[in-house]
Amino acid sequence: MNPTLEETKTLIDTSRMNAGQRAALEMAEAARDERRNTGLAAGIFFGEPDFGTLLPFTKQSVEDRDQGDAFLHRLEDVLDKHADPDEIDASGEVPDVLLEELAKIGAFGIKIPVKYGGLGLSQTNYSRAAMLLGSRCGNLAALLSAHQSIGAPQPLILFGTEEQKAKYLPRCAKGEISAFALTETDVGSDPARMKTEAKLEADGEHFILNGDKLWCTNGTKAGLIVVMAKTPTPEKPHATTAFIVETNWPGVEIMHRCRFMGLKALYNGVIRFENVRVPVANVIGGVGRGLKVALTTLNTGRITLPAACTGLSKRCLDISTRWARSREQWGQPIGRHAAVADKLSRMAADTFAMESVVRYVSALVDKDKHADVRLEAAIGKLWGSEKSWRIMDDTMQMRGGRGFETVQSLKARGETPEPVERLFRDSRINTIFEGSSEIMRLFIAREALEPHLKLGAEAVNTTLSWKVRARAAMRSARFYALWYPKKWLPTGAGHAKNSLHPELQGDLDAVARLSRKLARDLFLAMALNGPKLEKRQVLLGHFVDVGAELFVWSCALAHAQSRIADLTISDAEIAKLVRLVRFFGKVTRERVASSFARLREGLDVESWKVAQEV
Repeated sequence: MNPTLEETKTLIDTSRMNAGQRAALEMAEAARDERRNTGLAAGIFFGEPDFGTLLPFTKQSVEDRDQGDAFLHRLEDVLDKHADPDEIDASGEVPDVLLEELAKIGAFGIKIPVKYGGLGLSQTNYSRAAMLLGSRCGNLAALLSAHQSIGAPQPLILFGTEEQKAKYLPRCAKGEISAFALTETDVGSDPARMKTEAKLEADGEHFILNGDKLWCTNGTKAGLIVVMAKTPTPEKPHATTAFIVETNWPGVEIMHRCRFMGLKALYNGVIRFENVRVPVANVIGGVGRGLKVALTTLNTGRITLPAACTGLSKRCLDISTRWARSREQWGQPIGRHAAVADKLSRMAADTFAMESVVRYVSALVDKDKHADVRLEAAIGKLWGSEKSWRIMDDTMQMRGGRGFETVQSLKARGETPEPVERLFRDSRINTIFEGSSEIMRLFIAREALEPHLKLGAEAVNTTLSWKVRARAAMRSARFYALWYPKKWLPTGAGHAKNSLHPELQGDLDAVARLSRKLARDLFLAMALNGPKLEKRQVLLGHFVDVGAELFVWSCALAHAQSRIADLTISDAEIAKLVRLVRFFGKVTRERVASSFARLREGLDVESWKVAQEV
């Protein structure tokens, strides 16, 4: 049984919040995954990283890799023959013949089980496809990702009934495009303010759906839309439900196709639902459980975006490397100038680490389709989108005027038409899509604080009796009396490091030590700020950045070791890989030290005051 909104008791004291704040927080808390997060990321924030979940790094099986290779070969062939990303960008349309060819090879049903007409490929192979698409065309990456990662297939696979799967998954697999409708004009990340509503008819067989949805990706092209709507009752006024809605039903209307700075062929729009009769059989996951469906779908599907960012980063690295070799200034290639070389080295290191995270989280999902990867996927999305944007920006900087110039103009005057300008425009959305960086930091912070809240939140919750609060205080005091001193012990990663290359073992020790420092500082921040800590979002963001860097560093070390253990790699390649990953470790230490320094400065309090005056 999953708890309803009213059955869930939030660990956070809401007594001093206004009605809007309380409703939003209680909705979010009710929709959280109640399983205890025991993954590597959670352990890093708690100062107890379990490297056994990471090492040895899971390798893709030969059979699975071969299946992926076969599909990627077909996908690449279709893209080569039928996809002109610059023409798609210029026209704002994806050609029908390209959509048909993609459907023929199963690109709309990559993860849909074979029995429903899909390819039934693994998450790892799906991520590999996202990397390829991300390196070629942001419009196609967004279309296929929105269809499969957050559109109808993913929630149906996770929450759908057998009847729903049999009815809709074959249609999705054949190429009928799907979409996901959550956002509204006044509702971004606050579903408590949702206005779209569905009311049960007297016959008990249909809901009547009314409301407008904004920024519905694929919405103007979709045959199926997963729609989030309020289904209030006197007992549950903010309950939400997920519905499968067919766009050819009466009352479904496309009001406007949205146009953007980049992703010119994004089929994104405003969709109106006016007295749409939705069968009760089209409820996904149960009435009142819509936010749970939405958040779980996003948690699993979120890893697709850093996969696409990895493909983009590889493309940028390729463009930048070729330019650094061929472009000469002051008598030598620009790649031999220190300022450019530093950019290239950081690009290469961050790109390798990005792929490491994608492969690790994808392997977790392949091991268990219902694996709890909420923290790992969120970190992958936050870190990958921000670092890929930096890589994109550095590529633009290195190319200079040629980066800013359109591909059509470059081609017209006889220069190599590198599409940096298009890639730049298309990639800016990545730190906003599927949870902005700011929301991701709050989400990760809430998950990171979970064990501490379970231990000590009752002690400061004014809605509870003094006896309950006193018992909670004693219980947490006993725990922290042992836990906190242990976080000062100068131990490293233990036996886990022995599975790494000798030159990488010290880096894993550093991750373990910095993890304990992170846990100590986070605990002290909770002790000093109490319930007010949740309002210090910038401060929490610095903690999140430290934990994210340590998690990514761990993945990079483990991925490098799996490559080193490959019998086909030469000693020279091993040396290059070790140098790259050790350099990444030094860069990570630099970034972690910067975040710790910001924690000590406490500028967030001053910035808030200045902002209010502004």
